[in-house]
Amino acid sequence: MQPNESVTISAEKLEKWVQQVFERYDLPPQGALTAAHALVKANLRGVDSHGVARVPMYCARLKQRVANPLPVIEVTRVAPAAALVDGDNGLGLVVGHRAMAEAIAIARECGIGLAGVKRSGHYGMAALYILQAVKAGCVGMAFTNASPALPVWGGRTPFLGTSPFAAGVPAGDAPPFVLDMACSIVARGKLKFAAQRGDPIPEGLALDRQGRPTTDGAEAFEGVVLPMGGVKGAGLSMLMDVLSGVYTGAAFGGDVRNPFTGLDGPQHTGHLFLAFKADLFMPRDIFETRMQTLGARVKAQPRAEGFEEILMPGEPEDRKEQERGAQGIPLTPDVILTLKAEGEKVGVPFSALARV
Repeated sequence: MQPNESVTISAEKLEKWVQQVFERYDLPPQGALTAAHALVKANLRGVDSHGVARVPMYCARLKQRVANPLPVIEVTRVAPAAALVDGDNGLGLVVGHRAMAEAIAIARECGIGLAGVKRSGHYGMAALYILQAVKAGCVGMAFTNASPALPVWGGRTPFLGTSPFAAGVPAGDAPPFVLDMACSIVARGKLKFAAQRGDPIPEGLALDRQGRPTTDGAEAFEGVVLPMGGVKGAGLSMLMDVLSGVYTGAAFGGDVRNPFTGLDGPQHTGHLFLAFKADLFMPRDIFETRMQTLGARVKAQPRAEGFEEILMPGEPEDRKEQERGAQGIPLTPDVILTLKAEGEKVGVPFSALARV
């Protein structure tokens, strides 16, 4: 492996390496595996901003003990179909997985399950939890709040989070419907890694710290990313803060700490997960056939100029996962450098990973 060289690594090898790194920070094997799988899954689906490039961020929080490697996650059944999950400041990747599992278990019992989460952290790619629900035969929804990154409508300083929300629906033999979108024009993680590489960003995505439009990735990351759809995106982000923060007992209103720089204390992030059985109103095979019919009708719509194909939400990521699952995950030189440095700190050499 040469400096400034991109490499392609199999998902299995990369996941094992990440798991070993997390175990060095005292995560138990199952928790480390859950977290590693979550990050590699993001890379497989082409969501590289939420993949293994974030390993150093999570490790920094574990090292400072502002993320708890051994959380005692408490689940309280607050109503027949609802539970409150106290994450004990564990990694959001671990806490989120447990909370969606609780929502799914309740849905199997009651038809619908709701899990509110407090004292969690950055939980990675929101689609993780949607796919978890879909695999269990449920429709899933996942909401989270996040550290300040967006201005309120009419403001110029960070206050709202990018606060992605996601929903997913099983569709039988067809790829599931998976909608995973931040309330910002672009995921803030993409600004972080544009800054890391020294790349410019397109116009209209962000403002610098003085509230001026910028195409500089570093200035954008230090400033504010703009909400999607203007006032509508700002309103949706505030709704995510209400449902995930105010409602659950988590931090809210600008109090969620930045996962990269807020190393002086836990993030206190909040989430809200919903799962409901796909066969609640009709047999599952009929429901899934109806989803496939919807997909076929969507794809049959007349295409606009410049489009060769119409895809369902989640379908591009599903295709990317199949491609990278077969060919391996490409990692850029800047990401490789940070992973090598992280591995050296804990005695898990990254250079030992061979190409596919």
